Amino acid sequence: MSTFLRNPSASYNRFAGQSAERIGSLSDGVFAFAMTLLVLDLRIPIAGAIHSEAGLRQALGNLEPNLLTYFLSFMTLGMFWVGEHTQLSRIKHAERGFTWIHLAFLLMVTLVPFSTKLLAAFITYRTALVIYWLNLLGLGATLYWSWEYVRKANLLKEGTAEEIFVLARGRIFIAQGLYAIAMLFCFIDNYISIALIVLIQLNFVFAPPLGILRRF
Repeated sequence: MSTFLRNPSASYNRFAGQSAERIGSLSDGVFAFAMTLLVLDLRIPIAGAIHSEAGLRQALGNLEPNLLTYFLSFMTLGMFWVGEHTQLSRIKHAERGFTWIHLAFLLMVTLVPFSTKLLAAFITYRTALVIYWLNLLGLGATLYWSWEYVRKANLLKEGTAEEIFVLARGRIFIAQGLYAIAMLFCFIDNYISIALIVLIQLNFVFAPPLGILRRF
């Protein structure tokens, strides 16, 4: 009791934010909402403005940047949700520090609809692609930060192998390195960069065909 009176904040911090289940519930809601926001930019052409099959095809063709960025970002959020779910399923409980790091990760998740909409509206502009890439970098950096915290704070469940850190960090580093290389191609053409990012994501969604990536 005397320790609590001397430093009530330190006592509170010992038990604050320890529920990994609550973090998982919040995360699922944030991811679901962000994924739903992505599709809201896929607006059906106004019926009164369409007077022919050719007009409808042209209107649908105008949606190409929105469709492209929608699939790109849905895949992005799916990958990071899987990565986050993998982490939460391996820890025995959370801590206040881990909880706030995870909230920083979710902050990056909530920015994905914004960076996606910006890229769709200015898909040929390099600045829009750089902002989208910075969003990807923020997602990877905060997820890596949370893995490092888990390791140092000894939050893993008993029997979880050390190899999971090697696999998780390797996956994040390789993905972010490939994203950075893909981004550099925007100095040639933004569509080349976007196509490369899609291919990188597909490589991680499915079994990597390259031996160096197979174990990640």
